Amino acid sequence: MQTEKYRGYTLWGDAILQQENILQPERFAGSGTITRDTKVVVSGVLATFGTEEEAELAGIA
Repeated sequence: MQTEKYRGYTLWGDAILQQENILQPERFAGSGTITRDTKVVVSGVLATFGTEEEAELAGIA
């Protein structure tokens, strides 16, 4: 999980492993969450990516 601050908001980027079969390559869903203080402003899954880092960076982008 990666975080960044932006104009009073906290951006959270998370990677969620998406693997249905052990014979398939790993894929990661990129999830982004925006919070202000202790309240969630918006959250959701964005897309799937080939690496955990790509998924996390998409979440904070």
